[in-house]
Amino acid sequence: MRLLLLTAITMTAFAANSVLNRAAVGGLGMDAMSFGVIRLVSGALALAALIAWQKRGFAIGGVGRGVAVAGLLAYIFGFSLAYRGLDAGLGALILFGVVQITMFGGAVVAREDMPMTRWLGAGLALAGLVWLLAPGSGGAVSVAHAAAMAAAGLGWGIYSLQGRRESDATQATAMNFILAAPVAVLLSWALAGEIVIGGAAALSGQGVALAVVSGVITSGLGYALWYAILPGLGASRAAVAQLTVPVIAMAGGMAFLAEPLTLRFVGAAVLVIGGVLVSMRKA
Repeated sequence: MRLLLLTAITMTAFAANSVLNRAAVGGLGMDAMSFGVIRLVSGALALAALIAWQKRGFAIGGVGRGVAVAGLLAYIFGFSLAYRGLDAGLGALILFGVVQITMFGGAVVAREDMPMTRWLGAGLALAGLVWLLAPGSGGAVSVAHAAAMAAAGLGWGIYSLQGRRESDATQATAMNFILAAPVAVLLSWALAGEIVIGGAAALSGQGVALAVVSGVITSGLGYALWYAILPGLGASRAAVAQLTVPVIAMAGGMAFLAEPLTLRFVGAAVLVIGGVLVSMRKA
């Protein structure tokens, strides 16, 4: 029950990132990449202060740290670039579909115990997500933007798989952010022709504030909690649990962004949550 509660809190933090992103990018006109870089830098500063205060140290780590940092950057930039030309629903399906494939693949390679209920739960939850998010038949899909979202899903799956090997979740998350932040600033400069943090016209005080909240609380602390619970969840259960994120994010949009409640959402949410609960059973 404790693990289930902590998982629910973590998924809520992930969904809050989506709501904050939509409020800043969709509502305030902020550039998605600006949001992502500010989110990463603010999270790095807050986590650095936290581990300095707790005297946990700033050990860089070995190859695993590089893998996690690369995965985090692939997620942040793939996500930001993809949503410049991809429908939100289709983007979420690609993202979470690739995360499922990556993390279930990691579970198979690690010979993790995966009972039939795990596969059944994953199938039910994924079917619910397809029902909820599947776009209409109109309009061509940008292959480049779809590939960027697939790279984001692969990056997040790798980042999550690496978390199972970390003994200190807070210190590991802090170092991932601290090492990724300067690379993110340089990449944003290379991709946008300017350092994104340095004065884009679309930046507003409200948008920056939302990005900082996302970076410090729902990303920095949320990702640290994710790393803390991953060893108990295992790769396959962790993968399925994340299918609740779009559902929680849409519920948040209804609560805070005045988005409409539909019967389709209710039915799909029941299917997703039911599938996740089935998959969380140990046998």
